[in-house]
Amino acid sequence: MTSTPIIRPVTLHHIRLTVTDVHRSKAFYQQLLGTETAFDFSDKVDEPGVREDQAQMYGGVGFPVGDQLLGLRPVASPGDTFSSTRVGLDHLSLQVASEDEIRTAVERLDEAGIEHGEITHLEDAGMVILSLQDPDDINVELVAIL
Repeated sequence: MTSTPIIRPVTLHHIRLTVTDVHRSKAFYQQLLGTETAFDFSDKVDEPGVREDQAQMYGGVGFPVGDQLLGLRPVASPGDTFSSTRVGLDHLSLQVASEDEIRTAVERLDEAGIEHGEITHLEDAGMVILSLQDPDDINVELVAIL
């Protein structure tokens, strides 16, 4: 059954992850993505009211990823950890240009001391993936289309 859609999105604008320590997560994603932030209110995160202020992005940070944004929101309780089996996010998947770029990522992750899984070929899905965990144990998947 097809019907008229309620909306007609043209792209995904952003994803925002809830994190326990914005400074730790910011450093991780800066290293992973090799880019500066698109916006950064993390220096104000401990000021009164900032974590509740949408205009200050709740004390968070945003990174450019292609034409989209990856945001970090520091409102999780200290000690909380991510679970892909609860309602919400299962994982974050970042597409790279090629399988060679995934192989290069393995070398760079090893040099940086960041643990990761093995390169996995998913032939039926037409992609190759590499998984790693961010500081809050959110699964980040690098994917290249075959």
